[in-house]
Amino acid sequence: MIEIQRDGAVQVIRLNRPSKKNALTGEMYEALAGALEAGNTDKGIRAHLLLGVPGAFTSGNDIGDFLGFAMSGGGMQDAPVVRFLRALVQCDKPLVAGVDGLAIGVGTTLLFHCDMIFASPRAVFRTPFLDLGLVPEAGASLLAPRAMGHARAFELLCLGEPFDPVQAKAAGFVNHIVAEEELEPRALAAAQAIAAKPAEAMRLSRALLVGDRDELRARMEEEIRLFSERLSSDEARAAFTAFMDRARPAG
Repeated sequence: MIEIQRDGAVQVIRLNRPSKKNALTGEMYEALAGALEAGNTDKGIRAHLLLGVPGAFTSGNDIGDFLGFAMSGGGMQDAPVVRFLRALVQCDKPLVAGVDGLAIGVGTTLLFHCDMIFASPRAVFRTPFLDLGLVPEAGASLLAPRAMGHARAFELLCLGEPFDPVQAKAAGFVNHIVAEEELEPRALAAAQAIAAKPAEAMRLSRALLVGDRDELRARMEEEIRLFSERLSSDEARAAFTAFMDRARPAG
């Protein structure tokens, strides 16, 4: 479900679970985290490229899988998604994303860790955390206002309003809007151009742009704590019950 390939110095990481619109399971999060962690120590990797499938970058968490873990007594600190989120913060190599179709929940928040984002005209960015009685994650409560300003970040993260690619580009977190058939070639070309730059100069320059990672780590850990608390709240239980009822086949 996670395909990892090399194209020269670019590690191409593809989410490939089209039957579920790339809904992310614990196993998928583990594979994503492992790929990013390996990239930190592999000198042959100079950039990462994140891709989905036609029509779906990712629809977010696989709710059944996620709730199975959450209700098993496993703490959020040990959740595969948390390992992935921490790997995003620790990632030392530039990240490029090609987004076609759905980018829901973590599918949007992970993009705030990317250095370049290409989106197709049918991309949809949405974070329905509050509708589920939860709070934003992936450091988005810090990164989104920096990128978009408070007002637009509030609209995205708190109201859960969908952003189309034109709005996302105007808000500053999408670089280019390209046709579906051009999306992956353009994103790969950008990742290859990044990988061709002097590696140490790129690492240092990116680190300067990223800024204080300790502040980001602290915010992410606070989000994880609150997210974990919210999972057992009456609001979240009611929201997840309603979601599962809607998803259950009739009859």
